[in-house]
Amino acid sequence: MTVMKTSLRNFLAHKGRMALSAVAVLLSVAFVCGTLVFTDTMNTTFDKLFGATSSDVTVSAKSAALAGEATPTGRPETVPASAVSKVAKVEGVKYAEGSIASTGVTVVNAENENIGSTSGAPTFAGNWTRNDLRSMEITSGNAPRGPTDVMVDADTAEKHDLKLGDELRTITAKGDFTAKISGIASFKVTNPGAAIVYFDTKTAQQQLLDSTAAFTQINVTAADGVSDTTLKGNIAEAVGSGTYKLQTQEEAADAGRDEVGSFLDVMKYAMLGFAGIALLVGIFLIVNTFSMLVAQRTREIGLMRAIGSSRKQINRSVLVEAILLGVVGSLLGVGAGVGLAVGLMELMGSMGMELSTEDLTVKATTPIVGLVLGVVVTVLAAYLPARRAGKVSPMAALRDAGTPADGKAGLVRGIIGLTLTGAGGAALFATANADKASEGSMYLGLGVVLTLIGFIVIGPLLAGAVVRALSVVVLRAFGPVGRMAERNALRNPRRTGATGAALMIGLALVACLSVVGSSLVASATDELDKSVGADFIVQSDSGQGIVGDAEKAMRANQDLDHVSRYKLVDAKITTPDGKTESSDLSAADPTYAQDLRREVTAGDLSAAYGKDAMSVGSDYAEDHGVKVGDTLTVAFKGGETAKLKVAAITAGDATIDADSRYVNITTVEQYLPADRMPQSMMLFGKAKDGKADAAYASLKDGLKEYPQYVVRDQTDYKEELENQVGQLLNIVYGLLALAIIVAVLGVVNTLALSVVERTREIGLMRAIGMSRRQLRRMIRLESVVIALFGALLGLGLGMGWGTTAQKLLALEGLGILEIPWPTILTVFVGSAFVGLFAALVPAFRAGRMNVLTAIATD
Repeated sequence: MTVMKTSLRNFLAHKGRMALSAVAVLLSVAFVCGTLVFTDTMNTTFDKLFGATSSDVTVSAKSAALAGEATPTGRPETVPASAVSKVAKVEGVKYAEGSIASTGVTVVNAENENIGSTSGAPTFAGNWTRNDLRSMEITSGNAPRGPTDVMVDADTAEKHDLKLGDELRTITAKGDFTAKISGIASFKVTNPGAAIVYFDTKTAQQQLLDSTAAFTQINVTAADGVSDTTLKGNIAEAVGSGTYKLQTQEEAADAGRDEVGSFLDVMKYAMLGFAGIALLVGIFLIVNTFSMLVAQRTREIGLMRAIGSSRKQINRSVLVEAILLGVVGSLLGVGAGVGLAVGLMELMGSMGMELSTEDLTVKATTPIVGLVLGVVVTVLAAYLPARRAGKVSPMAALRDAGTPADGKAGLVRGIIGLTLTGAGGAALFATANADKASEGSMYLGLGVVLTLIGFIVIGPLLAGAVVRALSVVVLRAFGPVGRMAERNALRNPRRTGATGAALMIGLALVACLSVVGSSLVASATDELDKSVGADFIVQSDSGQGIVGDAEKAMRANQDLDHVSRYKLVDAKITTPDGKTESSDLSAADPTYAQDLRREVTAGDLSAAYGKDAMSVGSDYAEDHGVKVGDTLTVAFKGGETAKLKVAAITAGDATIDADSRYVNITTVEQYLPADRMPQSMMLFGKAKDGKADAAYASLKDGLKEYPQYVVRDQTDYKEELENQVGQLLNIVYGLLALAIIVAVLGVVNTLALSVVERTREIGLMRAIGMSRRQLRRMIRLESVVIALFGALLGLGLGMGWGTTAQKLLALEGLGILEIPWPTILTVFVGSAFVGLFAALVPAFRAGRMNVLTAIATD
């Protein structure tokens, strides 16, 4: 009880000094809890949606994935319409109805704007059925009654200001057709962002499936008292087991959940990873806080030891303070995490993904995880300072308080740090000399971890040399004030090292990713210059195939010398060694060999576009013992089996189309029915001599009716690549900002506690003539040099990681190393301003100290 009272008294006495550490715990726990609440809420939203839209039993094509998902042909897999009446007669069926859903569509308004989601969610087109009443209700107008009617969901109507009577054009694999909005339907559950349009059944069949004798699935409703499982069994017995894919409502919902869940898991664990980095940085802040508090209370602890307190009691007292700090910070963090989740939901809403706060999900495990995590991390961080406090002897009561007990880093610490850094350097060296990227990535991960820990351990040793070097450039110009700032930074190397290390971690990751991102863009750009001979590339950024009318419009362009189609064909290939595996064939026109220049190690690539011929990549050839002249057995999915002769082997070190197997489209057409022929994924165009600008303008004009496709020349393509990498890096930088904010709090806390620790010293300096302005400048300069110390270590370490990682990229054909010096220099200079900002409050408080009171401080 005495220990608890003492700990509580000390905690409340130093609540101002504990505040920034509590904020660090709060931020880290909030990020963890916010991530969990956000992803749980998304799971709840999709669970409700899939549960509401799934019928008791769904009958679909055996090879179908999710309902309505378009195949490479642009149309979904189907079941015969005759199966509806057969299923309806099965025992236990209340009613069965044919349903149509397709994602292979684009819907545009009168201004030719795509009304689909901007968040990546699909656009669904289908027929209005009784099953849709489970999840939607018509709130305006009426359901479609003929080929000129279309109904849209209310969310899409609101986003695009659509109203009854407005005309929409739907672009499908078959062609275009228009209809006027006859009704608007609202979701009974949250729609995460998909755009949905409904037609009458006959129109949907003709336009989406090109057949009035098919549906994409059959929705079956069970009779009263019949379970979904029983009904599924009855249907399987009636139609034949294995004829169709049969799913109960729960199974259909699980399938949809699994599809979305893989993406959510990636996002969840990535965000938790950044939260972990913030927690790691927060540990340095907490360690510094308790170390300095223990140093300031040396005389107090000595007196407690003199009057009978044991080492265990002193140790326990500090740990109880840490527990209090962890509990307070974690509880606040859990609440802030819920607020963060709501903020993320609003952010996603602005990007097109609608999430309702009605679905906000806070599982019981979330606050428990946040509380345990915050408390455990805080106690672990405070353990070493607590041990140090327990070792204070009663004689310490006779010494001046606040004197740093450890002015220099220990020899053992230096040896351990150098050993870890050396081992990490050796792992990075092994990475740079690896023959395979998979092997090198293991060494890279080990090298990053070891060098990071090594730099953290060796930080106090580096502080002396680096701070002195920085002081020559930054501080000496400020005369005596600058030299005093330098000495203050060097006074306690362990503290300076820990404070700088917190900033080092975040900036090391920033530098590493900047080098990798810049090298990736530079290498890909160089590869485009060397390999791509086409002037223009047409494709959909959402991955949709190119419809026939758009393809015809491009082929009709008079300014183009040629147009090359590029398709991916699903097939099974049997090699001479008897191995069979599923594989995509790159089916293209012969002119594609001009549009994408590929190095050939054997044979002639132009011959691969001949009748019943193909090419393979060098890696594939090596793995299967294939050589030029060999015949491969190719079974086309949905078509016949062909015997294709290998006419060329392409080099495997390319970045674009690496290890692709090329075949002429006309060859594929011999073995694949027209209705199974995939749509072109991309179209390549070569302008006639001197017609590049005219061709570019006419291409954009000719395809303006198809807003789902983008026309790019090589400059556009490079800019798009750079933008995509830049956007990804900006997201990562944004997540790393949390760790950097915590690191800045660490600098603020270190300076604030340092000012308290040096109260008498500051009073004496003021008494002998130092002005308030000089005092504030001294503290600001000390903060700047500590921030620059952390930045220098972090940027140097990160560039080392990035340079090594680029060696792995080189094994994949991305061989150019580019250091983004503007970014590196901007971050370094920005660190100085971070130091200035961090010192504002501590410097202001120091300048306001009463001189006589400061001198009299014990």
